[in-house]
Amino acid sequence: MGASAKHRLVFVDRLLATLVHLRHGVTHDVLACWFGVDRSTITPAIAEVRPLLADRGCTVTAGVRSRTLAEVTDYLGTTGKTGIADGTEIRVRRPAVGRKDRDKFISGKSKQNAVKAMMLTDGDGRVLFCSPTKPGNCADITHARQLGPVKLLADGPAIEILADTGYQGLGAQTGGREVTPPHRKFKKNAPGWHEDMYERQRKAHSSPRIRVEHGIAHLKNWRALARHPGRREHMSDTIQAVADLLSHQQTADLTSARQT
Repeated sequence: MGASAKHRLVFVDRLLATLVHLRHGVTHDVLACWFGVDRSTITPAIAEVRPLLADRGCTVTAGVRSRTLAEVTDYLGTTGKTGIADGTEIRVRRPAVGRKDRDKFISGKSKQNAVKAMMLTDGDGRVLFCSPTKPGNCADITHARQLGPVKLLADGPAIEILADTGYQGLGAQTGGREVTPPHRKFKKNAPGWHEDMYERQRKAHSSPRIRVEHGIAHLKNWRALARHPGRREHMSDTIQAVADLLSHQQTADLTSARQT
């Protein structure tokens, strides 16, 4: 014990360097200058602290965190709140020429190299869960099924999860707990009454869903997620660390607002 290399930065400095890197996208070279150390000291420090932040879990209430979808569904079932789910994409570096899975990162939506994650918020837009990332060519509904919410919702408490058209099909598998926009019954020559009814139903569904879009926007205010130029294998830890920090900030702001 004690025979390993000694840290040149105390834990508080390593944590501070990681937070500045995530929030403002400051490079390791600049951080090394600020702390008066070499870059080879900053890089392992961030690599050490980032997974710790990612494993903290999202703060749902003061002192209570959720790390899995099962914990989130239990929380929503206990409080009776509605959850809102949506996927988000983050641009990443293009894989090297000759890599066999190079095309996996090309998103069919944005036509760019990206990874995607699924975010779950409550009706107030507070982040409750953020999944690990998948390559950009993975469909939203495929990603959701791989995370396992179908069984959790079908066998779990009677809750409601609002989702967009990318998740259509999960409603029947979850006993109606996954709510998606209505289908168009007429693809061509739709009668006027049907278009009016469809538009009202679509707006009634999309209005509360705007909260998850606000949550994703707050998430991408962190410069590390505006565009990720680092290693793609670190992306899951990065987005989950930012989501955990953001949820803690949102809970603290909501608590202080209620006290005032």
